[in-house]
Amino acid sequence: MSSEEGQVHSRLGIRLNKICCIGAGYVGGPTMATIAAKCPHITVTIVDLNEARINAWNSDSLPIYEPGLDELVRSCRGKNLFFSTDVKKGIEEADIIFASVNTPTKTQGVGKGRAADLRFIESVGRTIAQYSTRSKIVIEKSTVPIKTAEAIARVLTANETSGGTIGKKFWILSNPEFLAEGTAMKDLDAPDRVLIGGQVDDAVQVLVDIYANWVPRDKILTTNLWSSELSKLVANAMLAQRVSSINSIARLCERTGADVKEVSRAIGADSRIGPKFLNASIGFGGSCFQKDILNLVYICEQFGLNEVAAYWQSVVDMNDNQKVAFTHRIISALFNTVTKKKIAVFGFAFKKDTGDVRETPALTVCDMLMADGGIVHVYDPKVSYEEAIQEFKYHGIEVNEDQFIFSKTPAEAADGAHAIVVLTEWDEFKTYKYEDFYRKMMKPAFLFDGRNMLDHDGLERLGFEVHALGKASSSASAADEGGGYITRACSSPNMRSYKPQKTADGMLL
Repeated sequence: MSSEEGQVHSRLGIRLNKICCIGAGYVGGPTMATIAAKCPHITVTIVDLNEARINAWNSDSLPIYEPGLDELVRSCRGKNLFFSTDVKKGIEEADIIFASVNTPTKTQGVGKGRAADLRFIESVGRTIAQYSTRSKIVIEKSTVPIKTAEAIARVLTANETSGGTIGKKFWILSNPEFLAEGTAMKDLDAPDRVLIGGQVDDAVQVLVDIYANWVPRDKILTTNLWSSELSKLVANAMLAQRVSSINSIARLCERTGADVKEVSRAIGADSRIGPKFLNASIGFGGSCFQKDILNLVYICEQFGLNEVAAYWQSVVDMNDNQKVAFTHRIISALFNTVTKKKIAVFGFAFKKDTGDVRETPALTVCDMLMADGGIVHVYDPKVSYEEAIQEFKYHGIEVNEDQFIFSKTPAEAADGAHAIVVLTEWDEFKTYKYEDFYRKMMKPAFLFDGRNMLDHDGLERLGFEVHALGKASSSASAADEGGGYITRACSSPNMRSYKPQKTADGMLL
């Protein structure tokens, strides 16, 4: 397989002892740190033009939070794991190159709001072609739509040269990530599967051999490029579908007296269904689910599969609807207005064990509360005020700094509040002494559990009026609260344009 030095592939002519990853973000950083830890014989360099981000990776305060990541980086950094802004050097010195850059949804032009914006991944292809002096294996690590490898290949092959026995060639592989933020390091250490797509067996085997240093061979799946690219989109779409499905049932439970937790437990016991992703919540967030589903919708439309596109669009619509309905439930329970009322929000990250706020459901909830005049005080153990404001700005939402305040402690957020609203399932939220919060809150004191994670009976005994998802409220106002409003789905993160309307029987729409 390799030369006498054990470092150069005998047929492909590429060096096997160095890896370069372009992109030092949520995927590139943890993935490369894991490879470095599991493959001490390979030197791994992560390059990024963002100097501040690279400086953070080289410091004691990493740019992202992920349990276990800090310890892993510290154990390898400076040995066989390096972070640099010198992209040219990184490409020149390594023949195995991962492309792990952002592929956001397009914000303008054809496919706006749905299609993937591939300018960064295209730029990576051109940069590799520009600085390569010998053959390379180029690995798509970014989440990309099907046939993206074909576009990258066109850019790279246009720069192939011939000479000697092999010349300068590029082999494209797809290696999508299946990481869940908050458990990414566990997912990398013991993955359910590693998927590698490629057209040239020798190139595929190079990547298989890297992962085989710690992943059992039967969990390393190989396929063609197109199946690999599509599998990532479909995986996220299927998981998001489960979230929207159980949330739709939660709304029905609120009207009928059923308890969505009991329904989830019953159906999750079926081995064909399983219990995962069956917890009712305010909806999914993060950088992948909505983006990937909308991308899937766009691809289906491009192939004339309009019914298929509509099916997957409904998953996103239900998710948006859930956030709107939950917020209206808050406003309705608080006597139809939150104007000048302090609302304590526990959690702004889109899920626990991460500081990521991209597409967080908290964005919609906080925006709608502030639009109704509420004064929102947020406590999150990992998210900063600046990060939250940046996400608002990304979605074109202006924030009145007098209405959006970050608290240093949960007690500070709850002091004098009319309600506590739980929006992230941080484990520490279960450990608080809510009786202390209750004593300092306005009465009646409300608690809205957007993650169905707290002891609702215990909170009610303390005196809270508790509103949980998928369960009719036991309060006197339950019959009047809308039980989970009927709302129109809205696919825009900015919900300020939403205007409640009444039907003939007084029901809000």
